[in-house]
Amino acid sequence: MGKTNVRSFVAYTIIITCIFLLMSVLLLPLVEGSDRVVVILILVGSYFVFCVILYQLFINYIKPVKSATKVMDELVKGNYQVRAYEDYNRDVGTLANSINQLARNLQDLNRLEKLQGRQLRTVIDNMESAVMLIDEQGYVNLVNRKFIELFGRTESAYNRKLYYDVMEQEKVYLAVQEAFLYEQKIKDAIMLEAIEEKRYIEFVGAPIFNEVKDLRGVVLVFHDITDLKKVEQMRKDFVANVSHELKTPITSIKGFAETILDEEMEDPSIQKKFIQIIYNESARLQALVHDLLELSKLEKEELQLKIKKIPITELVEGITELAESQAVKKSITFSTNIEEGITLFGDSERLKQVIANLLYNAINYTPNEGKVILTVKQQDGRVEISVADNGIGIPKEQCSRIFERFYRVDPARSRNTGGTGLGLAIVKHIVEAHDGSIQVESELNKGSTFTVLLPTSIT
Repeated sequence: MGKTNVRSFVAYTIIITCIFLLMSVLLLPLVEGSDRVVVILILVGSYFVFCVILYQLFINYIKPVKSATKVMDELVKGNYQVRAYEDYNRDVGTLANSINQLARNLQDLNRLEKLQGRQLRTVIDNMESAVMLIDEQGYVNLVNRKFIELFGRTESAYNRKLYYDVMEQEKVYLAVQEAFLYEQKIKDAIMLEAIEEKRYIEFVGAPIFNEVKDLRGVVLVFHDITDLKKVEQMRKDFVANVSHELKTPITSIKGFAETILDEEMEDPSIQKKFIQIIYNESARLQALVHDLLELSKLEKEELQLKIKKIPITELVEGITELAESQAVKKSITFSTNIEEGITLFGDSERLKQVIANLLYNAINYTPNEGKVILTVKQQDGRVEISVADNGIGIPKEQCSRIFERFYRVDPARSRNTGGTGLGLAIVKHIVEAHDGSIQVESELNKGSTFTVLLPTSIT
C-alpha cells in the first residue's frame, strides 16, 4: 500500500477503535460480574470483526477507487502510460479494466495524432508554396520552411506574433483583414526586393471554418511566380521579335514587287536588281522559317537523336572545306588543330550543325584579313571543340544573353550578314541534348572563343 492508502486505513481504524472504547465506557458500568466479562468479550470480538471487515472494504473497494481516481487524474493531465491495478474483486476489477482500456485507447490516439502531426508538418514544410496559418485572434500559429526561405527571419520571429507586426507588405495584412471581415477567399500579388533579383509572389488568403461553420482563422498560401513571369516575358519578346524579323523581308518583297507591277521599267538591269532583292529577301524569310521550325523541333521533349559512334575526322570533314571557301572570300586565315583518333557517340548531323554554325558566325563577324581557328581535343573524358576568332567580339555584359533567341549584339550588322538570330539558340539546344555544355569567352574588338564540351558517350 502507498503512504496515502496506509494513512487512510490507519485513520479509519482509529475512528472504529474510538467508537468501541466509547461503547465500552458506556456499557461496562451497566453490568456486573460474569455479565461484564461477556460484554467485554462481545465488544472485543465485535471490534476485531469490524477491523477485518474494514480491512476487506479498504482492500477491495476504497483502495481500488482511490487508485482509479489517481489514474484518472493522470489521464486528465495527459499521462496516457499510467495504468490501474486490476487484481481486485469482480466489480472494481471491471472498473480498473475499463480505465486501463481507456488509457490504452487514449495512448494509441495520442500516438496516432503525433504521427499525423509529424506527417502533416513534413508535408507542409516540403511544399513548394509558402504557408502561414493565423488563428482567430490574429496570431501566427505556423509558417513552413518555404515561407522562411521566401521572407527571411526565423520561425520563432513569426510564431505567436500578430500577423500585422511581422508582415511588412501592406497588401498581405489587408488581405487577411478582408478574409476575416468578408469570410471569403482573397487573391492578390506582391513583389519582393531581393539582392539578386525581384521576386514576384502571388498569394491567396482563405478563411478557416470548424465543423459548425465558426471562423477559426485564416491561411495564407504564397506562390513564387517569378519563373512564370520570366516565361511570359520571353513569350512576349519572342512574338515581338518574330513579328519584327518577318516584317522586314515581307515589307521589302511587297514594296519591290509593287514597284515592278506599278511602273513600266525600260531598264532591264533595274528590274533584275529589284527581282534579285525580292529573291534575297524571300531566301532570308525561308531561312528564318526553317530555323524557327528547327528550334521548335529541338525544344520538344520527344526529340530523338540518332546516336552512333563518330570519328572526329568524319564529323569535321566537309564542314572545314566549306568554311575555308567562305574564309577565302574575306581573305580570312582559317586553320584547324584537330587531335587524331578522337571518337564520340552522338548524332552526326546535329553535331555537324553545331560546328558549322559556330564557324559561320566566326567568319561572318571577323573582318577581312582576320583569323579563325577550329580546335578539337580530348581531355578528362570529354571532347572539347573550340572556335576562336579575332573579330568584333562581344561586350562582357552581353555574353550571358547571346544564346537567347533573336538576341543580337549588333542588330544591323547581324541582318547584313544574313543571320536569323536563332543560330546560337539552336547550337545550345543541340549541345544540351548531347549532355554537353557551351561557353564563350570574348573581348570587344579583340575576338571571341566558343567552347563546346561533349561527353564521349551520352545516356
